[in-house]
Amino acid sequence: MKKAVLIAGVFLALLALAAYMNKWYYPPVPISGITAKEAIERLKNTDRKIIDIAPENGHVWYITRTENKGVSIADKNVKRMLAANGWKFKQKDGSGLFFEKDGDRLIASTQMWTKKYVLVKVPENW
Repeated sequence: MKKAVLIAGVFLALLALAAYMNKWYYPPVPISGITAKEAIERLKNTDRKIIDIAPENGHVWYITRTENKGVSIADKNVKRMLAANGWKFKQKDGSGLFFEKDGDRLIASTQMWTKKYVLVKVPENW
């Protein structure tokens, strides 16, 4: 009996370690071709506040940290990224951030993915 409990304990410990290492506890990324673990590792391996993680259907997905301050930090990071390319922030409506540049309009949408990370979807032609 003690042997079975020990084996079950070791198995559960290994399973918990595998879940932690592979980031199984994160929700799936709504983008094909990248896992949650890959997205987080790419952000961790850079000094930038926001990075692109995948193109999909005419849009580019980005990931940014919330720094435990909610989506407002993510909004600030998106505004800085787009302002660096000449886009002027106009308004926020729900999860959409509206920008204009030379008569063109761009909408970046944010999605709270976890309590630490926000995903951002921006048209690829910006």
